[in-house]
Amino acid sequence: MTDTNRAPRTPRLRALTDEYLELAARLREGGGAKRVDRMHAKGQLSPRERVAALLDPAAPWLEIGLLVAWDRYDGEAPAAGVITGVGVVAGREVVVVANDATVKAGSWWPETIGKILRAQEAAMRQRIPIIYLVDSAGVNLPYQEGVFPGQYGAARIFYYNSLMRRYLHVPQVAAVMGSCIAGGAYLPALSDVIFMVEGTSFMGLGGPNLVKGATGQSVDAERLGGARAHTEVSAVAHYRAANDAECIERIRDYIERLPHPPALRQAVRDPVPPRTDAKALYDILPADHRMSYDMRDVLAALLDGGKLDEFQPDLAAEMLCGHARIEGRPVAVIANQRGLIKGREGEKPRFGGIVYAESAEKVAYFIETANRERIPILFVQDVSGFMVGPEAEHEGIIRAGAQFVEAMATTFVPKIVLTVNHASGAGYYAMAGQGFDPDFILSWPTGRMAVMEGESAVMAVHGGTIQKAQQAKQPLDEATQASIEGMRNDYEAQLDARYAAARGFVDAIVTPEETRTFLGFLLKVTASYGGPHLGPFVLDGSEVMR
Repeated sequence: MTDTNRAPRTPRLRALTDEYLELAARLREGGGAKRVDRMHAKGQLSPRERVAALLDPAAPWLEIGLLVAWDRYDGEAPAAGVITGVGVVAGREVVVVANDATVKAGSWWPETIGKILRAQEAAMRQRIPIIYLVDSAGVNLPYQEGVFPGQYGAARIFYYNSLMRRYLHVPQVAAVMGSCIAGGAYLPALSDVIFMVEGTSFMGLGGPNLVKGATGQSVDAERLGGARAHTEVSAVAHYRAANDAECIERIRDYIERLPHPPALRQAVRDPVPPRTDAKALYDILPADHRMSYDMRDVLAALLDGGKLDEFQPDLAAEMLCGHARIEGRPVAVIANQRGLIKGREGEKPRFGGIVYAESAEKVAYFIETANRERIPILFVQDVSGFMVGPEAEHEGIIRAGAQFVEAMATTFVPKIVLTVNHASGAGYYAMAGQGFDPDFILSWPTGRMAVMEGESAVMAVHGGTIQKAQQAKQPLDEATQASIEGMRNDYEAQLDARYAAARGFVDAIVTPEETRTFLGFLLKVTASYGGPHLGPFVLDGSEVMR
């Protein structure tokens, strides 16, 4: 089915993975050891120590948005000052949002808002509890323009709070473990319960300095809005803990006693190891991202037994569709095959990674079948776009592509995305691009997301000039050459998976070794809610009328 002539390779995936792991380790240090020491001196746990104590040991933890804003603000906003992710607490899948007070006192950067909203959407879509570990000085005032106003500004956090509380019945647990000032106080106030810690918690619309300036009154923080003030006087908070460790333990007890709402009952089997070890994945992807490989080799290291029960395997082989299991859980797989695809007798070969009219129609039907079967879909992206040219247009590629996109966009089963290489053009959209609200988006360090590759962009913009220069046998002028080199450099930087992760275009970069574990975990998480997975959340009449 595919061209097996492969060029010599170097482990591109390994090199990029090592670079990512080095960056990730640096970002997890937050504001640095000195600021952690200051928290310890006050008897507090550091933000990541709080999250670690909250989560079940050895259970999966998928951190969402670790790389967000890493290449902005001169490196002063690691992880945008907030830790978000999906994990397990007391045996229960949950979403965690924890302010990192070692980063500018946990203040909100513009990207902080996007991370919190994405975490809330995960909780709403899956109907799983969300836990807020609050320790924030509020809006980062020099950047208030990107935080305060707008449809997706800070107010939307409270909008989501309210919907979860009133209609979706998603448990929200807030622990004020440090500062919680100004409008940020509405986040815990709109949660179901609030925990506070004696001596280190403060919650108020204004701190002592603001109160002094506004009213002339002098009052210390503890009397104004400390744990005792809010549990004994105002009744704003509900539980008081002696220290961070006790607070975390009480949250775990609270989560443990929550009932489990009805989930989707899938036909789960005992997991079967994949046919290929994950380490082999480093040698499967080519050294040059433009070269071919067999996507089945990738799937062999991810799927139970490496087995894919292919749907219409002899039609439109540039698109692989089929049923499989990951960690015993059923999943419908849609993946782009690479290489040169042999056509039927009398037909031209096709290019792998390109979506043709026939393959679009095949995938659209497969998506609709998975939707009827209530089977979640895994999209494995290595797509360069839809086919162009007279033959493609006359075959109705626009109509077929629209059918593909519509089927993907309107399916109500969970969608999980894994980008292993290219994610380009309209093919990226059709393969459950971010704009279509997939439940979770993962990428390998080799993921490349853009409207097209840099060389294609150069030809689209400068192709005419280049052709004229070639015909005249003249070199390009300096200005054009500089523009071409600048475009190449810009595209190469923007095609880096770390660039996409810094802007929240993917939830997390994952390594080959951890990919299967995370996919299996996310399949379990998405089964928590048996209703429609459409957009950030779906409200039906019964929920509104409760």
